[in-house]
Amino acid sequence: MNTFMNYSCFLLLCPIFSLVAESRNTTFPAVIVFGDSVVDTGNNNYLKTLIKVNYPPYGRDFIGGRPTGRFSNGKVPSDLIAEELGIKDLLPAYLDPSLQADDLITGVNFASGGAGYDPLTSDFVHVLSLLDQIEMFKDYIAKLEQIVGLERTSALLSESLFIVVSGSNDITNTYFGMPVRKTQYDVTSYADLLVSYASIFVKELYELGARKIGVFGLPPLGCLPSQRTLKGGVERKCIDLYNEVAMLFNHKLSAEINSINNQCSTGSGRATYIDIYSLPLDLIHHPHKYGFKISNKGCCGTGTIEVAFLCKYTCWNVPEYVFWDSFHLTEKAYRLLVHEILKNNIKSLIL
Repeated sequence: MNTFMNYSCFLLLCPIFSLVAESRNTTFPAVIVFGDSVVDTGNNNYLKTLIKVNYPPYGRDFIGGRPTGRFSNGKVPSDLIAEELGIKDLLPAYLDPSLQADDLITGVNFASGGAGYDPLTSDFVHVLSLLDQIEMFKDYIAKLEQIVGLERTSALLSESLFIVVSGSNDITNTYFGMPVRKTQYDVTSYADLLVSYASIFVKELYELGARKIGVFGLPPLGCLPSQRTLKGGVERKCIDLYNEVAMLFNHKLSAEINSINNQCSTGSGRATYIDIYSLPLDLIHHPHKYGFKISNKGCCGTGTIEVAFLCKYTCWNVPEYVFWDSFHLTEKAYRLLVHEILKNNIKSLIL
């Protein structure tokens, strides 16, 4: 990646939240997303990888009940952000061959299930690394310039909302799941490595024209059903160590984002750290408070370990579940989280 030089501030700008309830959004012309399976809307369908879900029962509650490569029973956060901001109902995968010019103008999705900040994470499962996603973004810019011209492309990128969601696979799969990184780094130094990759990625986005960038932290990884099954003992308790690592990473990522912002001049943009640890943890510990009943396992299969091709059947009462499979949430849970994130975090960051 290019070295970031002489950058200005980023500002993740959101309308007064009443705008979210309106039929159309006037603040962001587009949403552009990078990251992993939490936000992938089908890019992995076009890759030679096992990390794909373009088959039932995934998508059982999606439009038409069809699987699209989204790692849930329905829509995922990338769709829901675009929907709630009034931009469009679905955020298409950039690799989708049916992508139209209008899709490019209102935003696309570069995320790839299984990806991480650490290049080894993506390489191990043959999915799109964040570097790959940046290269695809450059291709997207070239196409956009052909459609709307250089000047409008620049304006569009500077006004669009960019979202980055990554890091979970690095911790659960690469660090704790494989021996390589644990022999090279302790927990703290590995968190530092991930934050350095995240910082480079954000700066690269800025160099390419992004000015409103939201960077998601990590959720409580120790409370994911799969991790509770693998490391939580007979009672499948949340794993304190994994949650502590997530909090450590989040603290370091937030500090790095602040450091980037403190180095830049006011007014031309700002990167924003978005907490997705606190609310999901409360949702998992107190599901009834939010209209759910089951939060220690997923709806798919036994709910304790199944994900992707291991998911063969589902529960009958999906709305009662926080988790769809052993790693990903249901659309209902994602919708709750996206709404609260936009309401509680973004609206306070108006320029």
